Amino acid sequence: MKMRIRIRTLSPAMVQRRVLFLLVVMIIAAALLTVRLAYLQIWQNEFFQAKALEQRLQRIPIEGLRGGIYDRNGVPLAVSVSAHTAYAIPAEVEDKEGTARQLAAILNLDEGFILQRLQKHSAVEWLKKKITDQEAMAIIAANLPGIGIVPSSTRIYPYGSVAPQVLGFVGIDNQGLEGLELFYDDFLRGTPGQTIFERDAQGRALEDGVRGYLPGKKGGDLILTIDIFIQRMAEEEVRRATLETGSRLGLILVSDPKTGEILATAIYPTFDIENFAEYPAANRKNIAVTDTYEPGSTFKAVTAALALQEGVATLQSGFFDPGYIRVSGWNVRCWNRGGHGPQSFVETMQNSCNPYYAKLALDLGPERFYDGLLRFNLGQKTGIDFPGEMAGILRAPSPNVPLVTWANMGFGQGLTVTPVQLLACFGAIANKGIYTPLRYVKEMVTEEGRFAPDVPEPRQILSSEIAETTAYVLRMAVERGSGKRAEVPGYDVAGKTGTAQLAEHGRYSHSKMVTSFAGFAPKDDPQMAALLVLWEPQGAFYGGIIASPVFARLAEKVLTYMGVERKATARSSVVRQVSVPDVGGLSVAEAEAVLEQQGFRVEVVGPGSRIIGQVPAPQAEVDAGSLIYIYTDYDADAYLETTTEQPNPYGA
Repeated sequence: MKMRIRIRTLSPAMVQRRVLFLLVVMIIAAALLTVRLAYLQIWQNEFFQAKALEQRLQRIPIEGLRGGIYDRNGVPLAVSVSAHTAYAIPAEVEDKEGTARQLAAILNLDEGFILQRLQKHSAVEWLKKKITDQEAMAIIAANLPGIGIVPSSTRIYPYGSVAPQVLGFVGIDNQGLEGLELFYDDFLRGTPGQTIFERDAQGRALEDGVRGYLPGKKGGDLILTIDIFIQRMAEEEVRRATLETGSRLGLILVSDPKTGEILATAIYPTFDIENFAEYPAANRKNIAVTDTYEPGSTFKAVTAALALQEGVATLQSGFFDPGYIRVSGWNVRCWNRGGHGPQSFVETMQNSCNPYYAKLALDLGPERFYDGLLRFNLGQKTGIDFPGEMAGILRAPSPNVPLVTWANMGFGQGLTVTPVQLLACFGAIANKGIYTPLRYVKEMVTEEGRFAPDVPEPRQILSSEIAETTAYVLRMAVERGSGKRAEVPGYDVAGKTGTAQLAEHGRYSHSKMVTSFAGFAPKDDPQMAALLVLWEPQGAFYGGIIASPVFARLAEKVLTYMGVERKATARSSVVRQVSVPDVGGLSVAEAEAVLEQQGFRVEVVGPGSRIIGQVPAPQAEVDAGSLIYIYTDYDADAYLETTTEQPNPYGA
């Protein structure tokens, strides 16, 4: 059987069509390639040239100088000064072992650590940040291939640890980690600069390549409401009070009640801001903002103000105290087991009578009492310019909240507040019923000018008449009542003591207490408001015994420093008046000797050796034996040589 193979032949016309089709396809493809090439070479020319250059450029970031933090008088509390950072370009290092050995000796680092960095395939490796001028000069003198220095900065504290829990601190990369350094980090942190050089495929710098340098830009400065001299007074008083009473923890908070500006925040135990890692985290907390507590009898000022405002009580109201009041089957007892008997409204505050303030809370009723506490900004954050603020605990009216809880709240138990919340409440009473939230920053300063930070607006929460009446009641509590040890001759102090039980395992402890005093002075024109809180004092724990004298010492110092004139008293009218000598230009020891020789009491504020001021002023007429404050200062000039621009290490 034979197979036949049939071969199909194409006609000339068909071949011609196929060749033509193939030619058209090739022409279209060539046209597309030409268009694409023209697009890349002409329209995208600059883009790809920039990409190519970017691949060859090495950028090394340079820190912008961090802005400074100053007290209200312009005293520098935290500033940044120029430092250096050592880096390596591994591809340029010729003798890695020898280079690591030399650098380890200069930088006091482990040789193995440096060698590991030098053996990496990355473009740039940081070796050590914030090195000294001597270390930088030694590296430059060694002239090691692939090793360089770029400018950076380091944080210093010319006056030591002033209000460290408020300032906070920065990390190795100059980033804010805690406190105001964290809250205002974006504002304080400068704009980074950079140094640029062109490299080859192996990462080595091209000798004739592109080089450039863009310095970093300095961040903004903060002017705080803190006064360094008042802060030092508060720090000394809280340290003394905490140690003398054996307390676990102590706090003093001082403010201007008219503006809400915080003049001092002193906490003990404290920490060294330059060695913060060596201290427990608890020492670094600003408990004035981040912690809450049950305020105890200091809270009676708020209850009294609301009761007067709502008309459930007047100065003519009276109360008979048998030692307790019965609420929903519970006996709410007075601290005086036998009771105080018949009392006027003012006397209930003088005697710190718990049953009466429980009654006021019940007379107000949960809804009115709760609404009034909200007006005082309790149970919610105040909006203070500090991280980690707590709102406190304030239970809303509900069938689940027993009536006895509201009774307890009347005298400051059963709710929690932060110290800044409570002091703001006293500030409202002092400032004719105007509530002003507390704050830490007075001004923010940039190259464009100075401006105030955004803060909540003050608002009227009590009538001025009710605020003045409440202030009078608080004045009587000091003049004739439990707070009499807070009295300062010549200054009318208004305030209230407090002693509250600490909650422990769901019950109130009978041995662990919180003792406090809150007040302001002078009553008729308040220049300062302050709160002292001592946690778990040993032995005598009543606020009238251990907290009031601390407030008296502090108030006398602060008001004298402020230049507030004392009122004439019966004592001062018969005391000989003398002129204060001028001790300016003397050493501290000489000044103390001169003043003590003339019968004055002397207190030195600050650890410096140079006298920068005295209060009362020279030639002022004062009572013989008056207390004279000498203010000293550090010579901080060496710390303040800061610039907005940093030097170019390449000389470009």
